[in-house]
Amino acid sequence: MQKLIYILDDEKEIRKSLRAILEDENYLVEDFSNGKTLIKALTKDRPSLILLDVWVGKEDGLTILDECKKIYPTIPIVMISGHGTIELAVSATKKGANDFLEKPLSIEKVIQTIETALQKSTDSESETPNIKLEYDEILGVSPGIRKVKFAIYQAAQTNARVFIFGDNGTGKELVARAIFQNSKRRDLPYIEINCAAIPEDLIESELFGYEKGAFTGATDRKIGKFEQAHNGTLFLDEICDMSLATQAKVLRVLQEQRFERIGGNETIQVDVRVIAATNINVEDAIKEGKFREDLYYRLNVIPIELPPLRERKQDIPILVEHYLKKSIKDNDLTPKTIDREALDLLVQHFWPGNIRELRNILERLSIMVPNDTIRQKDVKDSLLGFKKANEMAERGDLKHAKDEFERQYIIKTLQNFDGNVSRASKALGIERTHLYRKLKSLNIQVDQLVEN
Repeated sequence: MQKLIYILDDEKEIRKSLRAILEDENYLVEDFSNGKTLIKALTKDRPSLILLDVWVGKEDGLTILDECKKIYPTIPIVMISGHGTIELAVSATKKGANDFLEKPLSIEKVIQTIETALQKSTDSESETPNIKLEYDEILGVSPGIRKVKFAIYQAAQTNARVFIFGDNGTGKELVARAIFQNSKRRDLPYIEINCAAIPEDLIESELFGYEKGAFTGATDRKIGKFEQAHNGTLFLDEICDMSLATQAKVLRVLQEQRFERIGGNETIQVDVRVIAATNINVEDAIKEGKFREDLYYRLNVIPIELPPLRERKQDIPILVEHYLKKSIKDNDLTPKTIDREALDLLVQHFWPGNIRELRNILERLSIMVPNDTIRQKDVKDSLLGFKKANEMAERGDLKHAKDEFERQYIIKTLQNFDGNVSRASKALGIERTHLYRKLKSLNIQVDQLVEN
């Protein structure tokens, strides 16, 4: 069945060119020169996609976008502009636009963008409802994030256990906190513990507490995380890093809602809602004997899977705007913008470190770029620097990774001040003599920097 596409543009030649391109690709096409006729057509038929100009004569395309979304909240819309800006792209994305095309239009780009938008879209009957959470720190409007927010909403209405799955840096902690903040337990304790960060011989005492004299060094009674979370919520992050022995004890607490502190005989009754999270494949961990299958089924009442950033590129402009502004505010920097080419580069990056990597890149750009506008070359340099650091991290070479970042940071600062060590030391917040020692240890030649 042929798919119907609506085109709204006040330029006749643009409408004619787009119609020819799309009809050659076997799409049905209707075009409109003003928003009123488009909206009227939408009340009679639902196209598969709308191509919408940002300015249609004196009409604001973003206002027309809102009107289209009121009629069909999930319809794919691609914006067209002759003078696109990052602010415009972000505004359009927030309002639900799937993508952004710039004039002059490229045939390949038009076809590719439409195919991608259609592939990601589904019929409105089967799409996830667009849920508005009362407390929400999760940024994004992509289908994957809408699905996550709907799952948060459902989970928050109950006391059921939740298991959150997702790669490192995808925001599992934010999801856990959102479930808690939107639940009936929001005014009760919320306790977090990263199971991977606690040594194996200490994890039990952290979870269950201990009595005075239970072991050498136990000079006082310690209240464990389960007890601290009584009547509230306990978030067990990276739970698959927990030892099998501790997993067995956690399973018992989930079954019986009671336990004893280490070295004690008193039975502690608790009412705790448990949310767990992991960044590994749990089924593989079960097959390898690293994670208890019975504990998995106890925890996995409501599963929530967070998509990696590379699968939600529609959200990247929103995330870029947020984290750039946050870094500028946190570091007391002068305001910066990011141009379209630089944003496109960020959108196309694979993001192995997900949102955490994006946030770090934007903080680095906000600090290191001396100009008011972040450009494509700045992004390329920054991504290259992180790639080197990632390669060293994979080799376990933390010292060299730290040295490399410090070296690049100092070089960039010196270049900003034309090799003036005194001014650079003030900007870096260190003594000039200390900076000279750093230059020597990191083999930085100031003369060469100025020449380059």
